[in-house]
Amino acid sequence: MVFNAVLFFAVLAITAIFLYLSFTLKRDAEKKKTYEGQYHIELTSDWSGKNLSIYMNDSLLMNGILPDTLVALDIDRFAEEHVLMIVDNETDATTPFNLSKEGSKVIVKKTNDEVVFEETPAR
Repeated sequence: MVFNAVLFFAVLAITAIFLYLSFTLKRDAEKKKTYEGQYHIELTSDWSGKNLSIYMNDSLLMNGILPDTLVALDIDRFAEEHVLMIVDNETDATTPFNLSKEGSKVIVKKTNDEVVFEETPAR
């Protein structure tokens, strides 16, 4: 009889510990992770009149025909790693570029039907 009482309290204690740990871990997992840094992306006037889509990871940043002026985009970091993709909507040619993990300034130029990325560290 005493053994059954000890076993009952042991099972009760283990169940209470399990429930406590599962609820505290779930609360910690719900916190959103934020990332420091920002990306400044500039498309030069070489792209004027082109129909482009600009993606960062799987997020569409811009879609349409670019104007004759410089196009600048400022994006806060939202993931651990980022890939900038320039898609020519007329030919479906995709050009990917791996961005730095700290944030940076990226200038995207077009020379002789080739996409050129110039990345400088963020200040």
